[in-house]
Amino acid sequence: MKKHSGMAIVSALSAALLLGALLSGGVSYAAGEPPVLAQPSKADWYPKQVDAGFVKPHAVLPKAQGATIVDARPAARKYDVGHIPTAINIPDSQFEKLAPALLPADKGQLLIFYCDGPACILSHNSAFKAEKLGYTNIRVYAEGFPDWIKQGNLHAVSVAHVKQLLDAKAPMTLIDARPKERKYDKGHIPGAISLPDSQFDKLAAERLPADKAAPLYFYCDGLACKLSNDSAEKAIKLGYTNVKVVPEGYPGWEKAFGPGPDAAAAAPAAPALVAGKEPGTIAVASFERIYREAPASVHLVDVREPREFASGTFKGAINMPVNTLEKNLDKLPTGKTIVFFCGAGGRSGEAHDMVKMYRPEVKTMFLDAKITWTPTGEHTFASR
Repeated sequence: MKKHSGMAIVSALSAALLLGALLSGGVSYAAGEPPVLAQPSKADWYPKQVDAGFVKPHAVLPKAQGATIVDARPAARKYDVGHIPTAINIPDSQFEKLAPALLPADKGQLLIFYCDGPACILSHNSAFKAEKLGYTNIRVYAEGFPDWIKQGNLHAVSVAHVKQLLDAKAPMTLIDARPKERKYDKGHIPGAISLPDSQFDKLAAERLPADKAAPLYFYCDGLACKLSNDSAEKAIKLGYTNVKVVPEGYPGWEKAFGPGPDAAAAAPAAPALVAGKEPGTIAVASFERIYREAPASVHLVDVREPREFASGTFKGAINMPVNTLEKNLDKLPTGKTIVFFCGAGGRSGEAHDMVKMYRPEVKTMFLDAKITWTPTGEHTFASR
C-alpha cells in the first residue's frame, strides 16, 4: 500500500474543513476573493454562487466601495420590510427599467444578487440579465434572505416601511444615533428619540424600553454613517432581540418625505406657569410640573451663596448670589422666564423685585417656599 506523507494528509484535511465551512456559511471572506460554491443541481440557477460569509463584509455601514448587493425581490412586500444592510432594490420584474440607473457604471464591479432562498429564482434571473448587460463579476447568494436571518445577522428596513409603521402607530422605538445638538435637534424622523451612539452606554438604560423583545429601529446619516450599526450591535449585546437598522437614515427620510421636525417643533408645549398667592410667585405645584416635564422652558437661578449652591440645587440651575445681582443684571439669561429661588423665599423675592425695578422687560417669577436639597440634587418642599 502506498504511504501518504504527513503533509499530504494535512492538506487533504484542510481542504475538507474549508469546503465544509464554505457550505455552512461559517467563513467571512476578504473583499476581492469571491469563492464559487459547488455547482448547483438546477439548470436554471446562475452557476457562480457565494454564501453568507462572503456577503457579510459587504453588508456593513459605512457602505464599502467595490461591491453592490442587489435584492431582487418585490419592494413593498419584501425589501421594505427587511433586507440585507446596504443592499439596493431592483425587483427582477423591473430589472430592465431600473438596472441602468441603479447598477454601477463599472462593469467589472462585484455584483451580489439574492432573493428568498433556494426556492426563489429571481436572483438567478437577474444575474443572467446583468451578465447580458456586460457585467463580468457576478455572484448569487442562493440561500438568500432567510439564511441571512437564520444566521443571526442584523437586517435592515427601508424608510418607506418606517413611515408605514409610524402612520399605523405600530409599537416601536425609533432611535436617532447621531449627535443631538449638531444633528437631531436640527431635524429628525418624526417620533424618533435621541440616543447618540457616543453616549449609548450612559443613556441606554433610561431611554430604551425595559422589554428586551420590543422592536428597536436605529438610524443615522445614511449609507456613509456607521453610528446606527454600532448602536444596534450594542443593543443586541444588552439582550434586545428585535433590532433593525434603517441604512438610508435621515437623508433617505428627508428625500422621500421632506424634512423632519427640529427639536423646538417636536417638543411638546410646556405647561403653563401658574402664579402663586403672592404677587410674582410661582405656585409650588406648577413649578414641580415644569421642573419634571419641561425644565428647559425656564431659566433657574439660585440666589444663595456659592457654598449653599455647592451643597445641592436644582439640576440645570445657575448660581447668582443676591448680593451680586445688581451689578450682574446684564448677565441674566433672556428669552425664557427666570425663576429665582433660595432656601426659604426671602432672597428669591428680593431678586425678583430688583429685576422688576431695574430690568422690567425681563420676565421673572420666584419660589416663595422652604426647600432643602441633597448633594445629589434631590429636593423637598416643606409645608409652611
